[in-house]
Formats: sequence, structure tokens, C-alpha cells
Amino acid sequence: MQYTSQELFVGAIQGVPNCTPETRELHIWPKFMLMVLLQGTQRFVIDDRHFEIDAGPEEESTPVVFMLNVAKDSRLRFLNDSQTPLRKVMISAPLPWLQRLFDVQDEAQKSVLRKFFSQHLAQHSFEPGQHIVQTAQKIISPPPALEGELNSLYLRAQGMDMMWQSLLTMLADKKDHLPAPSLMTLRFCERVRDFVTANLDKDLTIDRIAREVGWGTSTLQRHFKTHFGMTVFDFIRQKRLEAARSALADDGIPIAHAAHLAGYNNISSFTTAFRRAYGVTPKQVRL
Repeated sequence: MQYTSQELFVGAIQGVPNCTPETRELHIWPKFMLMVLLQGTQRFVIDDRHFEIDAGPEEESTPVVFMLNVAKDSRLRFLNDSQTPLRKVMISAPLPWLQRLFDVQDEAQKSVLRKFFSQHLAQHSFEPGQHIVQTAQKIISPPPALEGELNSLYLRAQGMDMMWQSLLTMLADKKDHLPAPSLMTLRFCERVRDFVTANLDKDLTIDRIAREVGWGTSTLQRHFKTHFGMTVFDFIRQKRLEAARSALADDGIPIAHAAHLAGYNNISSFTTAFRRAYGVTPKQVRL
């Protein structure tokens, strides 16, 4: 697939020590870059500024997430002096494409994001949790049954999830710039997200989730939508559809079983929701 400056790019590299043998200076356009390095070392120069991201060799690796804002047309040069095979995921998004993020954050978070995306070569790095590492592994090794456009849709969905989780982590890490209530509600909403993700096979009601985090139902729903840009029920529906899609693609389960996993009693309703979410039918994804 050809990549343009107006598209989200999601790619992976493993088994080679460098992204490219090219060492001459390259031109890159304005973009947000997100790298998840599971193994190896990356060194490069952008506009005379040196960067080094080191996850270490396979037997002693410590994964790292590296986020970089390229705010203007720039010059990039790779320094290919490492012999450790890389294992990494790379995501690039055009800056105008990211403006939609500012529509779903509260004012304090908007301020942090605007500051990051207004500064050329602003960067942030952190050691990822299990969710981001697992998502990176899914991008590196997608289900073999997915080909062509289905594979592209799968990679973009995983890439968007990883990008969102990384930006949320950056907001939490920059807590000194956020008022305490905003940071506190973010932490509570992350607990809601984790509880829902771990209990998709259970009967998830707003009352039950609210009791889990110690919030009232209206407060829970208001803050969750502020932080994640969707209602709690929309998030549950999305995650159950993702679980059904993975089971169809990876295990070839019957469509009726996938509908049940996604919380639908009616196969027709499941098919409609699935097509709306992924642009294809469950039958087209199933092994």
C-alpha cells in the first residue's frame, strides 16, 4: 500500500538491525511519530538533533515507547551502527488528522496536547504496560488469514488503539500540568476501562461498573466520555466486537458464536454492527 502524507501509517520491522540501509539525508513531512521498540537500538538525526532509543538485546530487552512531534518539513538521517536485530512498530499520523483529539479532551488536557503538538521535535518516552506490548505484537504478527484490505483495516485499528493509549499515558505522566481532579478522573476512567476489558464475558451494567470504581452512574458516564470520547456502552460494544473479530479471524469460530461473544442474540443485528464497524461482514473475516 502506498503511503501519503494524509494517511495513518502502521508498520513493523523485525529481524534486521536497521530500518533501511539508506544513510543519506531524507525529507520528511510534518507528522506525529510513535515508535514501540521491543528490541534493538535506533539512532537518527532530525534537523541536526540526535535521537537514540534503546530497548536492548532480546535476552535483556526493556520495551520503550517513543513519541515525537515533527511540526514542520524536516531532514532525517539514520545512523546505522547497531548490529542488534530490531523488533519494533512504527506509527505515523499527519498533524491535521490529530486535531480530532482536541475535541474529546477537557481543557487541561487540551492544553497539554496543544503544547506538545505545537513544539517542533517535542518528545516523550515511557516503558509500556502489557496492553501496549501485546498490541505491538499483534501488529508485528497479524492473523495470517487476513490479507489485503482486511489486513490494512486490522493494522490501522490496532495502531489507533496504541496511539490513543500512548497519548493517555503521556497525559498521565505530565500530571504536574493537569489539575488534580482531571488527573484523578483519568485514573478512575482507566480503572473502568481495565475492568470492562477484563470482564467482557460478564453482564456489564452501569450500576455494576460504578460500584467497582466507587462512583455514581451519572458521574461515571460523564467523565468516561470526556476522557475516551465515547460512552461506556459504546466502549463495551467496541471491545466485544473486537473480541468477536479476533475469534473469527484467528479461530474461525461459527458466526453465531461470534455474535454471542459480541453480546448479540440476533445474527442479523450482529452482522449489521460488524459491517458498520469494519466495513466487511463476519463471513468475510472468518477463516
